[in-house]
Amino acid sequence: MRHLWSFLAGLVVAPVTWVLVTLGQDGSTRTVHRWVEIGTYSTPNLIEPAVYLGAAGILLGLLGTLRVSPLGPLVAGLLLVTPYIGMFLAPFTVRGWIPDDWKVLGDPLPLRQPVENGTVFLIGLLLLVAVLSAQRWRQWPAATSPAEAELTAADKPVENNFSLSDWPSTGARDDRGTAPLTLGYPDPTPTEPLPRRATGESPWSAPPRAATRPEGTTEIR
Repeated sequence: MRHLWSFLAGLVVAPVTWVLVTLGQDGSTRTVHRWVEIGTYSTPNLIEPAVYLGAAGILLGLLGTLRVSPLGPLVAGLLLVTPYIGMFLAPFTVRGWIPDDWKVLGDPLPLRQPVENGTVFLIGLLLLVAVLSAQRWRQWPAATSPAEAELTAADKPVENNFSLSDWPSTGARDDRGTAPLTLGYPDPTPTEPLPRRATGESPWSAPPRAATRPEGTTEIR
C-alpha cells in the first residue's frame, strides 16, 4: 500500500514542481532585469518568486528524503529527466510539445524555460540518486504497544542472584565502638550545684575570701 501512495505522490509532485520552478525562475529573472533597466531595486518584488521556489524545494525534499517508498522519487525523477533527454533526440519536436502560452494568476508560465536551461534534468537526477539509498527499500520496524511491553516484562521470571556468602556472619559485627541506644532522655546522674552568693551582694563583687589563712603567710595589701 505504501508503494501505491508513493507512486501517486510522484505523479503529482513532478508536474507541480515543474510549474513552481517555472514561476519562480521566470519571476526572479524578470524582476532582476527590471531592476537593471530602471537602475534601482526593491527587494519585496522577489518575495513572490521566492515563495514559488521554496514550495518546490519543500515538495522535493519531502519526496526525496522521507522513508516512505522509493517508487515515488523514481517516478518523479523519470518524468523530470525525460524532457531534457528528448532534447538530444528531437529538440524541436520536444519543444513544440511543451506549451509556452499558459498563465497562472495573471503571470506567464513559460514551461520551456526549465527544460532549456536544464533545471528539470538536475532535479530529476537528484530524485533518482535518492532512490539508490538502501534504507528507503526497508519497511519501518513494527512498533510494540505499551500493553504488549508490560506483558512481556511481567512474563519474565524474577532472578535472585543472592548467595549465602553475601549475608554477613553473626560474629563479624563489632559493637565495641558503637554507643548504646537511648530514648533521648537526660542523664539521671545529679550534678554538683554551683556556689551561691549571700543575699544583697552585687554579682560584680569579688568572691568571698577564706576566713583562715595558713600559718606563716602574710597578707599583702
